[in-house]
Amino acid sequence: MAAIELTTENFEKEVLLSDVPVLVDFWAEWCGPCRMLSPVVHEIGKSADGFKVGTVNVDDEDELAERFGISSIPCLIVFKNGREAKRSVGVIPKDAVLDLVKNA
Repeated sequence: MAAIELTTENFEKEVLLSDVPVLVDFWAEWCGPCRMLSPVVHEIGKSADGFKVGTVNVDDEDELAERFGISSIPCLIVFKNGREAKRSVGVIPKDAVLDLVKNA
C-alpha cells in the first residue's frame, strides 16, 4: 500500500480510528531534509506489513501541524490506538524508521 495523503478531512478515520499503528510523516515541499526522508517513507509505505503510512504536508494542513505541535520537520509520529506512541524529528535511516514503528 502506498503512503496515504492525510488531511483534516481523513485524519481521524485513517489515523486516530485505525486498528493498526500508523506512521505519519509531517513534511513540506521546501524542506531539504524532508525531500531526503520522503523516498524512504514512501518505500516503507509500499511494503508496510501490520501498519499504515501517511503523510501530512504542513503547508497545506497547518491545522494538523498545530494540533500535534509540529515545530520542526521532517517529523515522524507513530500513532497507536489513536494516540501518539513515538516521535522522531529530522532525517533518520530506513532501519531507524522501521524500529520507530516496531518499538511504538
